Amino acid sequence: MTKTVKIMMAVVIGVTLMTSAAFAAEPKYSGFLGDYYKNLQPGPKDGAKMRWLKPGVDFTKYNKLMVDSVIFYLADDSEDKGINAEEVKELTDAFNQEIVNALKDKYPIVSEPGPDVARLRIAITGVKKSKPGMSVVSSIIPVGIGISLIKKGVTGSYSGSGGTNAEFMALDSMSNDVIIAAVDERSAGYTERFTSLGAAKDAFKFWAERIRKFMDDMRGTKQ
Repeated sequence: MTKTVKIMMAVVIGVTLMTSAAFAAEPKYSGFLGDYYKNLQPGPKDGAKMRWLKPGVDFTKYNKLMVDSVIFYLADDSEDKGINAEEVKELTDAFNQEIVNALKDKYPIVSEPGPDVARLRIAITGVKKSKPGMSVVSSIIPVGIGISLIKKGVTGSYSGSGGTNAEFMALDSMSNDVIIAAVDERSAGYTERFTSLGAAKDAFKFWAERIRKFMDDMRGTKQ
């Protein structure tokens, strides 16, 4: 084999390895945002990691929110993908309460569309669990929510998969047009295990506060 051929082979192999590494580093999305993933661009410092804002929208007009119940997505490599309806309800209720707590002082939660109402849809993705799994649950959070959480440990355990994500979108409640799509990520050092409902609520509080900050930032933005 000539020296030139060896060099060419080395270059080809190197490019192949670099390409493979690049594809491996690409984030895995849940599918929750549909076609809007292709529109995502890097967000601002201290903001959402990736985001898209519909051009021409005056976000300052939205001062009330309709909020869909959170949806959970298991990581592809989750140990168990079984479904326990009672457990899912507990975790869903816990997150719904945290998002209401984070938003209600500044953004009244409503159940009917209006010209000043945005509809918020949220998914927590990349969740791993030992047993059993989480299902997808979606409904509108009612006005005046007052959830009585069951005070017992969650069966099995949950953890972030090294970088648990939140994917969320906002829609104009009158037209149902998507006006915001975003993906945010908790630091890769996130290894908390949801061995109880209380521990899960701590993680949910983090995401609820991040979403509140995102909404605050958006209301100061006119595209």
